[in-house]
Amino acid sequence: MNEHYFSTTSQAAKVEQTRIVTIQNHDFTVTTMPGVFSHDGLDKGTAVLFRKVPITTLPADAKVLDLGCGWGPISLALAQNYPTAEIFAADVNERAIDLCKRNLLSAGISCTVDFESALYDFFVDSGMKLDLIWSNPPIRIGKAELHELLLRWLALLSSSGVAYFVVQKNLGADSLLIWLNEQGFLTEKIGSAKGFRVISVRPQNS
Repeated sequence: MNEHYFSTTSQAAKVEQTRIVTIQNHDFTVTTMPGVFSHDGLDKGTAVLFRKVPITTLPADAKVLDLGCGWGPISLALAQNYPTAEIFAADVNERAIDLCKRNLLSAGISCTVDFESALYDFFVDSGMKLDLIWSNPPIRIGKAELHELLLRWLALLSSSGVAYFVVQKNLGADSLLIWLNEQGFLTEKIGSAKGFRVISVRPQNS
């Protein structure tokens, strides 16, 4: 029922499923549910992101974001790679937010998980900047909505910050890269596999 994953609420049956997933060579027991993106396990795009994204050096108190967290695979990976960072996870789907919170808690990981709009407002009000964004963005919400979402969060990157997105080639990865460059970001493809592109996005002043 992936058609529901970018809605606030879902009409899909609330049937919890317990799975063991391997994320960057570490096994996690997670809970998923229909109505959340890739509820049947780790999706191919996110798996490509994990293989292709570089692990960079960040400040010890770095702020990192999982944008469109679903049940939490990217948050789990960020916590492994950046154990001292402050992790934030955002989604529009209430089931995803609940599952991500529970899966991170089960793994002993501290993370702030909230609705995308609420978390964005928190960053704007606090004046905090992001050092890193990882995302398998919700391409199917539509081009205008996707562009608005990405511009909101990319504007919160610090001068040295970077975002990494994984996008399916046949769903517009190359045109998105061109568009982001046209918006003034330093954007490039850093890897590809299985029909997906991984792109990096940096502020012009980085």
